[in-house]
Amino acid sequence: MKGCTEILVGAQWGDEGKGRVVDALAGKTDVIVRYQGGANAGHTVIVGSEKHVFHLLPSGMLYTGKLCIIGNGVVVDPGQLLFELGELQAQGKDRARLVVSRDAHVVLPYHKVLDGADEAFRGKERAIGTTKRGIGPCYVDKYNRMGITMGDLANPEILREKLSQNVNMKNMLLTRIYGMTPLPFDSMYQEALEWGAKLAPYLGDASLEVHKALEKGKGVLLEGAQGTLLDVDFGTYPYVTSSNPTAAGGCIGAGVGPTRISRVIGVVKAYCTRVGEGPFPTEDFGEWGEYLRVKGGEFGATTGRPRRCGWLDMVALRYAVRINGLGVLALTKLDVLSGLEEIQVALEYSVDGTTCGEFTPSASFLESAEPLYTSLPGWKEDISGCRSFEELPQEAQNYVRFIEEQAGVPVGLIGVGPGREETILRGF
Repeated sequence: MKGCTEILVGAQWGDEGKGRVVDALAGKTDVIVRYQGGANAGHTVIVGSEKHVFHLLPSGMLYTGKLCIIGNGVVVDPGQLLFELGELQAQGKDRARLVVSRDAHVVLPYHKVLDGADEAFRGKERAIGTTKRGIGPCYVDKYNRMGITMGDLANPEILREKLSQNVNMKNMLLTRIYGMTPLPFDSMYQEALEWGAKLAPYLGDASLEVHKALEKGKGVLLEGAQGTLLDVDFGTYPYVTSSNPTAAGGCIGAGVGPTRISRVIGVVKAYCTRVGEGPFPTEDFGEWGEYLRVKGGEFGATTGRPRRCGWLDMVALRYAVRINGLGVLALTKLDVLSGLEEIQVALEYSVDGTTCGEFTPSASFLESAEPLYTSLPGWKEDISGCRSFEELPQEAQNYVRFIEEQAGVPVGLIGVGPGREETILRGF
């Protein structure tokens, strides 16, 4: 991984276990960059008996001597970032050096209020299922060219001018459209000044830091949040996130040219889950879905919401391979399938009586798609102690090989448990 840039993306609807994969790979690289999303994503890292959930911090923060970067494509909730830093510092675990892009945009209190108001306005039938963390409204301001950046927080005069204009405009929306109480400017300004003072030591030119690392022959790993099927351009619109979790988003969100990318890693769970609203062809509403939810601990790291669960969808995975140009897969939670007599995998869809093997992200298309399954033999053995592919039960090996064959991409990492050490490496 020296002297190259790799991008790690979620190949499903998010929650694939990207944090544990980054943590497993971080020891072999030098720089870890979070390139998009905000505090609406939770990356869980388990080391020994300790569990860490990072919403904004890159998942390499637990390694000594690493450089961790929050790129310009991330929208930063300063309060959440300070909380995460404070937790690590209190435990003596803030081992990596952190740089936060001056150009990353800031999630402010009015973004969160508007997020909730927008969702309520849509009503139950059209709700997106957002986390109400203000992510979407913050990205709206960014592209409306009225956002406030992390660099602005450290400049009181610029901050006052921009924040005053924004608060006035947001209060017009809140009072005249939504019939809500206006938000106060003074307290918000003071809080933003405090954020700026505390975070100023971390601010820098994130893209330049990555460039300098590459010029020195160091390895860089770009870490995405959410997943391919939630991409605002290539996901199941409108039930998507507000940024580009796909590989191309890594170049923009970290300030890296596409010619510097050496490999794209896709993280895929051994089954499928989804949080929030939107189509989910292989969702199981019965005992198997509940089995996967309970055994896999499928509850959102950010909201605690129960995840919708179902079988592996190869139609969607092949789409993720194509859209991202995936070169290798990291397969997580294979251990959750232990104990099943048979495992279902969707290879195609039936849509209005026609068999279809290509994924279309249209919500209306997917709502009418019926998965066509094939069954594979399961295994009874506990595989959490396996550290090589050959130690896996033959049926588990066959399942991995089946995924490789259907996806057309090798599986280079297999997660056989949640911990850092519960990992089989085949191609890293």
